[in-house]
Formats: sequence, structure tokens, C-alpha cells
Amino acid sequence: MATIFYDQDADLSLIQGRKVAILGYGSQGHAHALNLRDSGVDVRVGLRPGSSSRARAEEQGLRVLDTNDAAAEADVIVVLAPDTHQKGMWEGGLAEHLTGGKALVFGHGFNVHYGLISPPEDVDVFLVAPKSPGHIARRTYEQGQGVPGLVAVHQDASGDALELAKSYAAGLGLTRAGTLQTTFAEETETDLFGEQAVLCGGVSHLVQAGFETLVEAGYQPEAAYFECLHELKLIVDMMYEGGISWMRHSVSTTAEYGDYVSGPRVIGDESRAAMKQVLAEIQDGTFARQFVAEIEGGGETFATMRKAGRDHEIERVGRELRGMMPFIDTPTEELE
Repeated sequence: MATIFYDQDADLSLIQGRKVAILGYGSQGHAHALNLRDSGVDVRVGLRPGSSSRARAEEQGLRVLDTNDAAAEADVIVVLAPDTHQKGMWEGGLAEHLTGGKALVFGHGFNVHYGLISPPEDVDVFLVAPKSPGHIARRTYEQGQGVPGLVAVHQDASGDALELAKSYAAGLGLTRAGTLQTTFAEETETDLFGEQAVLCGGVSHLVQAGFETLVEAGYQPEAAYFECLHELKLIVDMMYEGGISWMRHSVSTTAEYGDYVSGPRVIGDESRAAMKQVLAEIQDGTFARQFVAEIEGGGETFATMRKAGRDHEIERVGRELRGMMPFIDTPTEELE
């Protein structure tokens, strides 16, 4: 049985008695900082000089320091910068400020699990991860609710790392919904697998392949977009609300029957074998080494793949059709 912690299992006063530095103010960083502050925690935000997030954090009433200065004065240091930046932060002075008795916290176990960051033995190391985007974690907290989360202890120097981790999760509002105890290995490997095989890689390529199949067969790109991308949200929402069986109950009998007979032909033995290979490469570190080498080498291949995805016909068609649908909250941020 999984171990799940709720409000009654956590002592919020533990994190309220610590000085917390949130390093990074992106999707997760802003939610951690604001939720903890509103839970009565002494929070400061650490950002690199010239960060575009500095003004936003200050406007929201938070004290902002340079990254290393924030880490120096805190006894709980929370690393929420992108995975690709964390090693540089560590080597750029952060490690010097992680003195004995402090706690080092992550929102994702990647850098510790794959040995890119090796904390000293005299500090607690744990992760606390909301299972949602940061803006959802913030919104539900403000509504008096919470999103589910994960906690994991990598290193328990104090003997109380798990208790502090649960307290931190309570400060984020995660124990309102339930916080699952896991490990750095499980969190990292399942997260990467889910992203690559299902949530990002699997879904995006399935959608593109379906779109291409219909267009190549002579159907209008607009019709293909509606069938393979636009309606996907409706299906996912039903699965989110009541599981796969609820989705099948909610769609037409024709769609349900087609699910049973055609789904296994698309996601068959070959797809399952590929998923197992993806998982194996995550488990043995192959993916991590490849990713780190790509980024450290300048990311040229990464940039080429990104451009190819953005130039795909489904993106052009989608932009035109979404412009006809004012009820969609279209992002205003420009893609770089």
C-alpha cells in the first residue's frame, strides 16, 4: 500500500520555524514561494542578477536576493531552477552555502538521481513536488484547497528530514489533497517516462501522426485538426474527472467500440516494446547523459527538432482555427 500523508500527518510549525530560500521564480518557484509565505513561512527568493522574474516577485511582495545571497542566509534551500541550470548554480557558489544542518530541497530528482549534484553528507536532502503546474497549485491553495503531491527523502542527516518534508508539503497545501511518499529514483524515472512515452512525446506524436494520415488521404487539414487535436481536450477532461471507463461511458457507442478494436492496433506490441526501451534508457542513465551532452554542447540538435515541430502543418492550421474560437484562452507569450 502506498503511504499518503494528509494535514493531520504534518506539523506546519516545523517549516514555519525555518528560513526558506526559493531559488527560481518560474512556474513552480512562484507557487512555492507564495504558498509558503501565505502559510506563515519566512521566505526569500533567490534569482540571478538581471533576472526578468525579479520585478514580478517583488511586485508580489517577496524579498528578492541574488541566488547565493539567498542561500547563504537560509537554512532550507529550495532549488527550482530548470534542470539544465542546476548544475551550474551548484558549481557557481551554491554548494559553498550548503553548510551542515541545512536542508536542500528539490521539485524534481533529476540532478541528484543522476549524480550531477552530490550534496554533502551533513545536510538533509528531500524533494516536494506538486503534481500540477505551478499556477494550478497556487490557485487551488488560494481557494482553500490543494493539489496532490509527492515527497521523498534522499538523505536524512538530521533524523527528521521526512517530518520537515511533510511540513513543507503542508505549507504548499499539498497535504490537503494527499501527498504520496516516494523515492528520488521513482519520482525521477516515472516522471521522465510519463513525459516521454505518454504525456508529451507519446501524445504529441500520436496527434501529429493522426493528422498526417488524414491529410495524406486527401481530407481537409482543418477537419483533421478538429478530429485529432481539438477534441483531445474533451476526452482528456473526461478521463481526468472519472477515469478511462468514465470516458468510454460518456462517448458514443461507436467511439467506445472503436476504442476497443482499433486502439490495440495502434498501441500494440511494437509500441509497448518501444516504451520498455525508453524506460530502460531512463533507468540506466542513457537519456540523462544524452540530454546533458546535448545541452552542454550548445543544443543545436535540440533547436533543430524544436523548429521542425513548430513548422509542422498542424501548427499553422491550429493557429488559424484557434483565431476563430474566442472562447479559447490562447497564450499571448511569443515562442522563442
